[in-house]
Amino acid sequence: MGLPQEQHELLKRIEREIIDGYDEELELEIEDRTHEDVLAGEAGVREADDGAKAERAAYFKELFRLQGELVKLQDWVAASKRKVVVIFEGRDAAGKGGVIKRITQRLNPRVCRTVALPAPSDRERTQWYFQRYVPHLPAAGEIVLFDRSWYNRAGVERVMGFCTDAEYEEFFRSVPEFERMLVRSGVQLVKYWFSITDEEQELRFLARIHDPLKQWKLSPMDLESRRRWEEYTAAKEIMLQRTHIPEAPWWLVNAVDKKKARLNCIRHFLSLHDYAEIERPEIHLPDRERHEGYARHPLPPEMLVPEFY
Repeated sequence: MGLPQEQHELLKRIEREIIDGYDEELELEIEDRTHEDVLAGEAGVREADDGAKAERAAYFKELFRLQGELVKLQDWVAASKRKVVVIFEGRDAAGKGGVIKRITQRLNPRVCRTVALPAPSDRERTQWYFQRYVPHLPAAGEIVLFDRSWYNRAGVERVMGFCTDAEYEEFFRSVPEFERMLVRSGVQLVKYWFSITDEEQELRFLARIHDPLKQWKLSPMDLESRRRWEEYTAAKEIMLQRTHIPEAPWWLVNAVDKKKARLNCIRHFLSLHDYAEIERPEIHLPDRERHEGYARHPLPPEMLVPEFY
């Protein structure tokens, strides 16, 4: 007996979600192959139809164009000694990590780096709340991307009861002044909230449950956040209302479609900067010096990794 139509459609959507997840790895392989090769199925990805194939090719084409602009932005930030902080917030499975990965994928990690702090230690819990974030702020010529940030207090800490009411209220008193201080010091602060629907988060959680390569992403805290969807919604609304300031406004990204969200976010981020392409000196590969008597010594065979593939 076949599955009910509704359940069958859900399983098909979960399958498509898992396939889309593998695209993340295919994007890295495309450096060595054309996107036509990959999209033709060389890597084993199943294509639903020609329409989906064309849509995916268009996505890659625009992603590569935007990543080329990010390289120009990176060079401009380094040359002009700018200091840029970008905060990525949103519900679990909203796609924050995906867009961060696409932003940093082609950039110099010495210029653009990601900060994803673990839960605070016992010592950090006794410090000034913002203290553990300050060492990660950029110096001149750097871009820092925060995969979650000091806004943990307004979200998960509030909902899960990890802070007191007094600490919660003090956060809202302090954070506007903290961010204005950063801006006055020359930091450009950009804040993104990735917005997904109740149904979309459920789908992405189900896809993770059914994907053995991504089950590790589901923590007990993630599952509890699913149960407390409405509490997180209320906390998000209060946070946006009380911390949307002219010096550092919030920008909301519609993240139901992950690929479109990545493109829209990167394009918007680029639009916030009046950057220009920095001319690079022409690069010439020097001739290798060769010396009489030089001989490369053979390596012991037991040191070699077996060439299984």
